[in-house]
Amino acid sequence: MNKILLILIFTNALFAKYHYAKLEAFNTYFIKSAVSGKVIYANNELEGQKANNSIIIQIDSYTDKIDLEQSLLKLKAINEMVGIENDNYKRLLKLSSKSKFDKDRQKLKVINLKITKSDILVKIAKLKNNIKNKTLFEKENYIYKINVKAGDYVNAGSLLYQSKDLSKAKVEIFIPILEIEHIKTKAIYIDNKKTNLKIYKIYKVADEKHISSYKVEILIPTIKAFSSLVKIEFK
Repeated sequence: MNKILLILIFTNALFAKYHYAKLEAFNTYFIKSAVSGKVIYANNELEGQKANNSIIIQIDSYTDKIDLEQSLLKLKAINEMVGIENDNYKRLLKLSSKSKFDKDRQKLKVINLKITKSDILVKIAKLKNNIKNKTLFEKENYIYKINVKAGDYVNAGSLLYQSKDLSKAKVEIFIPILEIEHIKTKAIYIDNKKTNLKIYKIYKVADEKHISSYKVEILIPTIKAFSSLVKIEFK
């Protein structure tokens, strides 16, 4: 009986050991440019602050906007041409005096104009997307670092800025694989206080550094200060 009691005490002590972890942002985002161009505005003053529907980066879109304007005019003209040539084709079909060759040639005019229209529509869609991607907004994330300044030239894939979601905190700890099933049924204590927190995610692949452990994430909805260390226990 005493041996069984000792084993139970030892087991509980083993699984009640604590971990220290840093309070991290729920998510960290590395925002990269989808387009190439010259940076005409960088909101460097917002670095270290929370955004409020703020423009963070603007890349020059002057020529794109002119190109878009002209492409829309071309589209309007092509639509008129398609209408005229299509009407001509319909009239030719009714004329028995016109050969099949003449009718087919007119039909090809209509087809070629429709192909040109399709190409212009694709170009307009790309231009609109480019213009959209050249102004980067943040709704409410914390702007951790802005990696460019006005006057810089960036390529597609260049890192523009880093932002963090501070709506909640996340802690990451590493639990030995053999202990994972045990902690699932235990209460989580933060700094010696029992909480109603639950495990958010268990990565069931051994960590590269902690080769005999799984990474475990816990979300904490309200905190006073990020980056501080907290004590975590399962018991």
